[in-house]
Amino acid sequence: MAIVQFPKDFIWGAATASYQVEGAYNEDGRGMSIWDTFSRTPGKVWNGDNGDVACDSYHRYEEDIAIMKDLGITEYRFSMAWPRIIPDGSGEINRKGLDFYHRFVDKLIENGITPICTLYHWDLPQALQDQGGWANRATIDAFVRYSEIVFKEFQGKIKSWITLNEPWCVSFLSNYLGIHAPGFTDLQLAVDVSHHLLVAHGRTVRKFRSLGLEGTIGYAPNVTWIEPYSPLEQDVQASRRATGWFTDWFFEPVFKGSYPEYLVKWFEDKGAVLHVEPGDLEDISQPIDFLGINYYTGNVGRYKEGEGLFDCEDIDMGYERTDIDWPIYSDGFYQVLTYLKNTYGEIPIFITENGACYNDEPADGRVRDEKRIAYLSKHLTQLNRAITAGVPVKGYFVWSLMDNFEWAEGYSKRFGIVHVDYRTLKRTKKDSFYWYQKVASNGWFTV
Repeated sequence: MAIVQFPKDFIWGAATASYQVEGAYNEDGRGMSIWDTFSRTPGKVWNGDNGDVACDSYHRYEEDIAIMKDLGITEYRFSMAWPRIIPDGSGEINRKGLDFYHRFVDKLIENGITPICTLYHWDLPQALQDQGGWANRATIDAFVRYSEIVFKEFQGKIKSWITLNEPWCVSFLSNYLGIHAPGFTDLQLAVDVSHHLLVAHGRTVRKFRSLGLEGTIGYAPNVTWIEPYSPLEQDVQASRRATGWFTDWFFEPVFKGSYPEYLVKWFEDKGAVLHVEPGDLEDISQPIDFLGINYYTGNVGRYKEGEGLFDCEDIDMGYERTDIDWPIYSDGFYQVLTYLKNTYGEIPIFITENGACYNDEPADGRVRDEKRIAYLSKHLTQLNRAITAGVPVKGYFVWSLMDNFEWAEGYSKRFGIVHVDYRTLKRTKKDSFYWYQKVASNGWFTV
């Protein structure tokens, strides 16, 4: 048995997102989002589920914050719903929406929990999507305006900001693979959206700096690691493309002011041209204070012509899989973190999401989710390994505080350390809750 010890000032937190937990989709002036529309489109979301009620955290946030306090976390990452604050995305401000987030943030602070706010966790106002969504550069301006309103409104209360959550999902998963809202399957559209998201991020950082506000700002890409099956050059390059789609495409513009040429060329060969306007890269590469990293899974890949977008075939190495069928590849967590540090420098990193889907149900009032505990233990061990290797990781936010609306999977997949009964909305703390509670309290665990 060995002790895995984290630094004394390491931050332990938990995370959720507005559309996944809030509910109250049509209350107090909230406008419709693309997820309200997408989830009402037949065949798009499992079982026709939607976020109308979700975990009802809009009404039950005090109960949820009490759970956080019991968990012992010191920081909580949440997102604001853009259509709750500006119902049509670019017009009148909805005071009731801002008032809700004031009540929520005040209650967090009252309980000794620092709020970390994500400005965009996918709930684009439907009115903006009707005008082209993120493919329309006017959405960039609307996002910067929305961000400025929120920055000014919560100055002094919220001091850590995340501009975008998982831009790969917003662009490629949603506009090329068509799995998430708005559900398109157009590579050119996805490339355009990916660039506009990064411009919106950079201009928002610039706006934050211009306001002279106290606090820090960053963004939270999702990453993976595809290890080459062999040292053959074609396997190495195929795996590089499959990994770089998540990493280099969204990191190089921010940290180096350029796009990775090997992917620009690859997309061009597929008929998708990157359109960059003058000043875009200067905007995108505004210095940020920290980097959020979301990691869940990785794999081993090898070259296979015609396999997916990048001629890269996933190889089944016999890794265990979670209940969402993602391979458990904790070594990839270490690999991608060290790669990012070696490639993009020593920026402070927070693990803004990491967790596992297991659909364990309560029995005798207890949820015995040993597999989730094992997953978290493996990944925290690899995280500790990365810290030991010099990667400046400052904190960890488990995904998720509670079971919630899992996007296209509806309510069929559970990621929480708190079980939610979607009929009664009763919260039940899982065994993983108590395990993580001890880790957060002690700053260490045994393996």
